[in-house]
Amino acid sequence: MAYEAPITIKKAIDNIRKKHYVLPSIQREFVWDTEQIERLFDSLMRDYPISTFLFWKVEKQKIKDFQFYEFLKNYHERKSTHNTKADISHEEDVIAVLDGQQRMTSMFIGLTGSYSKKLPYYSWNNDLAFPIKKLYLNLLQKAEDIELEYDFQFLTVEDAIKNDEDHFWFEAGKILEFTDIAKVMGYMMSVGLTDSSKYSPEKGNYALNTLNQFFNVIHQKGSISYFLEEGEELDKVLQIFIRINSGGTKLSYSDLLLSIATAQWNEKDAREVIHEFVDDINKIGDGFVFNKDFVLKACLVLADFNDIKFKVDNFTKQNMEVIEKNWEQVAAAVRASVELVAKYGYNRDSLTASNAIIPIAYFVYKNELSTKILHSGAQESDRKAIMEWLARVLLRGTFGGTPDAIYPVMRNLVNQNLGRFPLSEIIEYYRGKRKSISFSLDDINNLLETQYATKRSHSVLALLYSSLNYSFKYHQDHIHPKSLFNSRKLVSLGINDEKLRAEFISRFNKLANLQLLQATTNIEKKDKHFDQWMNDIYPNELDRSNYLSLNHIGADSSLKLEDFVTFYETRRSDLKKRLIDILNVQAGKELLQANVPE
Repeated sequence: MAYEAPITIKKAIDNIRKKHYVLPSIQREFVWDTEQIERLFDSLMRDYPISTFLFWKVEKQKIKDFQFYEFLKNYHERKSTHNTKADISHEEDVIAVLDGQQRMTSMFIGLTGSYSKKLPYYSWNNDLAFPIKKLYLNLLQKAEDIELEYDFQFLTVEDAIKNDEDHFWFEAGKILEFTDIAKVMGYMMSVGLTDSSKYSPEKGNYALNTLNQFFNVIHQKGSISYFLEEGEELDKVLQIFIRINSGGTKLSYSDLLLSIATAQWNEKDAREVIHEFVDDINKIGDGFVFNKDFVLKACLVLADFNDIKFKVDNFTKQNMEVIEKNWEQVAAAVRASVELVAKYGYNRDSLTASNAIIPIAYFVYKNELSTKILHSGAQESDRKAIMEWLARVLLRGTFGGTPDAIYPVMRNLVNQNLGRFPLSEIIEYYRGKRKSISFSLDDINNLLETQYATKRSHSVLALLYSSLNYSFKYHQDHIHPKSLFNSRKLVSLGINDEKLRAEFISRFNKLANLQLLQATTNIEKKDKHFDQWMNDIYPNELDRSNYLSLNHIGADSSLKLEDFVTFYETRRSDLKKRLIDILNVQAGKELLQANVPE
């Protein structure tokens, strides 16, 4: 491995464009944000060191032995986060970047591409949530951030044209079009930056010096210092990669382990397979936020390895052969498990611990159920047991922290009870322990305070509505509509007592005023008064009685808004009894049997 003469950024960009510079399959994906890219360019302009790169030279006759990827050009948080496979001609050697991918990709995006990241408050499926931004340099003044000198920013085209006396936004990529330093002055004149009637001499000089410096940094300075590794043994390259990255500051450990898996799999490309799988399962139902860490952990757990921690020693060639051999079955079990929880209404917001899917997948895998777990009548009791278990662990926060100790226990209990999901055995095993999924009366009282559309609201409602036909989609719904519960509206409806209005408002968003309602019905219900809606939808007494029973509403309860507090307290009491029964809270049952007041 030799230290080579530095090269310019322009030459590096040209090599990326020609696919002479590529990424090896062991590399992770791009993870830098716009602020990191802006700081990188500021460092380059100030002649700060940006660390040495490590390149791996692969001779043309050896290219076919490896898989390489192109650099990401247009990052889009929803549509384009994965590198595409490089279509290489095999007519000349290539250089694979072993260390420095984030920096090199940042320069490539900044000078040739774009960056689209989700804006807050927009929905994930809204295209407007992902504006396309390019890197610009302000030629008229320094950065406002005291830690920076040059004002690099990612902006939309619309924002970039909003120039004023302190802002002239130069699109960073245009610097590549300048063939010599004279082009800088030509550009300055063409856009009016030399016009003293528009800009002061100080502003004009600052613009000229900044643009000259930018030209020098990209075209003339040897900003890319690198070592070149010419060995072609994959094991050696992998060891170099591990040595560079195992410290954890440059590469997350799961990225490192995925890189090792990619190098060890024989028939499949682990990187491509796992990323594609993550994308697929995240699209199930209303969407999830699984990641490669989740998939790698599932692989270790379902393979029945004794040690399932994330460490290099567990990603041996022998272990990777086992995982690759069983991949299709493992993937099918995980996918079926995700589809199951999605069927029961869970999504990215309500599945608060993604790793809770892994024990479900292990049960599906060991019992060879695959999609049977979704539809088979023989698995109905398993589905209900699984969903109760899931609600319990999510409400108790069982998978918080490091859940590695849970998986061996779950595997043992599943293997000791093949043919059914061992809910009762799991509850009993953890009773009295730190990871207990049993509930006390205090826990029940806390659940009753659950608010609408919070992280745990779906889990509580799922316990109460386990008998629904989940072939339909359900929404969380305010029984008495939310739109009625503000002081002005309540006064207009005749609720004139201020204290009573406060009692209404303090209760309407809690569990006792919530239900799971079929999506289409909920849309039709909108903000109708509850008693009016009931009369319209259920004119038949039998249908009305069935609805009230299904939703844990007393047959004699007044449904009028003015009686809301009584309705709420009565239903709260009923839900408390129901939760005590479902969760088998012994102390609560004893109190109920003794008819002790709450």
